[in-house]
Amino acid sequence: MNFEGMLNPTARDMAPSGIRKYFDMINEMKGVISLGIGEPDFVTPWNISRAGIRSIEEGHTHYAPNSGYGALRQEICKYVNRKYGLAYSPDDQTLVTVGGSEAIDLILRSIITSGDEVIVLEPYFVAYKPCVELAGGIPVIINLKAENEFKLTAEELEEKITAKTKAIILNFPNNPTGAIMTGDDLDAIVGVLKDKDIFVISDEIYAELTYEGKHVSIASYPEMYDKTILVSGFSKAFAMTGWRLGYALGNSKVIDIMFKIHQYSIMSSSSSSQYAAIDAMRNGDKEVEMMRDEYNRRRRIMHKGFNDMGLACFEPKGAFYMFPCIKSTGLTSDEFSEQLLLEEKVLVVAGDAFGTAGEGFVRATYATSMGNIIEALKRIERFSRKRQRD
Repeated sequence: MNFEGMLNPTARDMAPSGIRKYFDMINEMKGVISLGIGEPDFVTPWNISRAGIRSIEEGHTHYAPNSGYGALRQEICKYVNRKYGLAYSPDDQTLVTVGGSEAIDLILRSIITSGDEVIVLEPYFVAYKPCVELAGGIPVIINLKAENEFKLTAEELEEKITAKTKAIILNFPNNPTGAIMTGDDLDAIVGVLKDKDIFVISDEIYAELTYEGKHVSIASYPEMYDKTILVSGFSKAFAMTGWRLGYALGNSKVIDIMFKIHQYSIMSSSSSSQYAAIDAMRNGDKEVEMMRDEYNRRRRIMHKGFNDMGLACFEPKGAFYMFPCIKSTGLTSDEFSEQLLLEEKVLVVAGDAFGTAGEGFVRATYATSMGNIIEALKRIERFSRKRQRD
């Protein structure tokens, strides 16, 4: 059988995630401090886990409704209204998904036809570009710049919009850079988009991990509300990565198409995860605040550490990542990451795993203990100072 000729060429030729290489390496190493995994080091708060456990004990182990339990959809709508002033209907504007990643995939498959262009901001979360391509779209890249704190500018956006532009993917607070977009920043972007028939896919999974000011959603602009599909979930703020639960909010016509694809491909999200998420929405604010405060403490230590050792790093004001520049070492991002792992047993992720605009940088997460951060910074400084001298 001619397998090569019979496989989907887009999937066949797709490169594997650039992150996996490093995790495969540490599987055979001991004593590694990992600053690589974008996952909270906190366990899910007990009250949330207890709600999931109780649901199993009470026999709620059957299929959930395709769009998610009505109680959860109501709590999601109450939550985003309370937090960000956004009004959505739980009946026809809300869809519960298997993580935010499924929501992004569903949106793209719902709106993209072959040849449509989707603007993707580099550095980007690793799934964006492949999902665009698998949906038949063409990724159009905007390279964000460190001197702009990796924010999107109106000029950069206008330059890339064409008659074929169907959507733009925004991710603020950002993975991998930690950049945010303030209300003033978004004003200029809205000025470009408000009169154009372009969807905005706004991935706001890190919204609660904003350290200065308050997160602003582009969906809060009246002229952007209908054309924005907001994606979020429970993994990051509530430390629920393993529960695999997310959601999408948007115009009912888009959500309806997403629902049909979700119905046939996934059917429904985990019942116990949804019961846990209901409790998270109702009672999780205090735990989120505690975790955010601890991330903020780590953020300040790591930011100072990188700059003190000569690896210039802008101050990220969201998520839980640093994106320091390693060009002063004379190494590529991949060389820096691999040699640091082999010599000092510290795992960071090469910046080019997030697109070519990430070359010359590495991603380090502070979603680990303060002890690990302090020790890792010592090892990274020892490693980088030697290269800088050389």
